[in-house]
Amino acid sequence: RLACLGASFEFRAGQYVTLRRQDGLARSYSIASLPGEDVLDQHVRRIPGGKMSEWLAAGAAPGDHVELTGPAGDCFYLPGRDTQPLLLAGTGTGLAPLYGIVRDALARGHQGPVHLFHGALRPEGLYLRGELTSLAGVHSNFTYTPTVVDAGGSGGGDELATGSIDAVVLNRHPKLNGWRGFVCGDPALVRMLKKKLFLAGMALGDIHSDAFLPSVS
Repeated sequence: RLACLGASFEFRAGQYVTLRRQDGLARSYSIASLPGEDVLDQHVRRIPGGKMSEWLAAGAAPGDHVELTGPAGDCFYLPGRDTQPLLLAGTGTGLAPLYGIVRDALARGHQGPVHLFHGALRPEGLYLRGELTSLAGVHSNFTYTPTVVDAGGSGGGDELATGSIDAVVLNRHPKLNGWRGFVCGDPALVRMLKKKLFLAGMALGDIHSDAFLPSVS
């Protein structure tokens, strides 16, 4: 969570920014917050040995400064087709831009159905379930589907869908003609989902994506 000092920072929900530490180390992360909020929320997966994620998790402290570059990316909601069905799918911290996009679309009065699928290997890999379930309770056109590959015996709840996220999405929505899609997360997953959404009828120009590329150092 970052507080922007000085001039206001303009962005669209779902875009990403690059954080640069004072020693020059830089990483890019998607924005989960909405324009006009006091802080920039980002979801960072802690990677063992990761130079930036370990520092953010255990070394950074309130008052530390980072430089922001951006925003960049075209994975965001544009108003104008208020009744068009929206499909959002991602795994892990790929939820970050999707969380911003969903709330932005609903705040702008999108009237068509909005379906969000968030996937993880196991239930403990899912997060913001309470917030998203509450959001679905407020907006009748919004559906949230938490998805796991292995439900195990961890008490994930009956609302969990089980299987690969692409199989769950296409089982529930096999025909996607006229829909708009947003896909975020692992690059291989993003490529696969974009292809499958296209084959299910979604126009290529209506599929927006953000692949999370791992750092090499």
